[in-house]
Amino acid sequence: MTLLDAPTFDAARARRRATLLYTAAGLFFVLLIGGWFASGMPVDWPWNWWTHLRGRMAANHFLDAVQQNDLQKAYAIWSHDPAWQQHPNQHAEYPFARFEQDWSPTSSANEFGPIKSHKIVAARRSGNVLIMGIRVNDLKSNALFLDYDPATHTLGFSPVELYLGP
Repeated sequence: MTLLDAPTFDAARARRRATLLYTAAGLFFVLLIGGWFASGMPVDWPWNWWTHLRGRMAANHFLDAVQQNDLQKAYAIWSHDPAWQQHPNQHAEYPFARFEQDWSPTSSANEFGPIKSHKIVAARRSGNVLIMGIRVNDLKSNALFLDYDPATHTLGFSPVELYLGP
């Protein structure tokens, strides 16, 4: 076969290839934008979006349980251990009694009072954890800062505070 014996151009095949290529690129773009929206529109690299999604879900489930005053379920989410009552000695550094003082709506240590609403307003990846700034009961002056550890799937109080704007 020489250059002069090249096969004839197949316009239908070229059109199918172009259609397939544009469809694949469009589908990838739609999935990328959908993933960005699903993870809370983070200003972060795409490979960290899964951490944003899981961290926001854990914080929302936790605060929903606290809103319903189901502190045992909330503690299970906090420590990522649904069977925490069977081995409370594993959670000696933050026991359920201290958790109850921090999150009970009638406790004097709870600075938010009964939690009626919450909204995650900021989330940033810092080191190995996701830090979230959460407005509780629509209070603008006093925000709650939690961190989510993607390795252990646990929540904790964040020593770092994010700027939440004026």
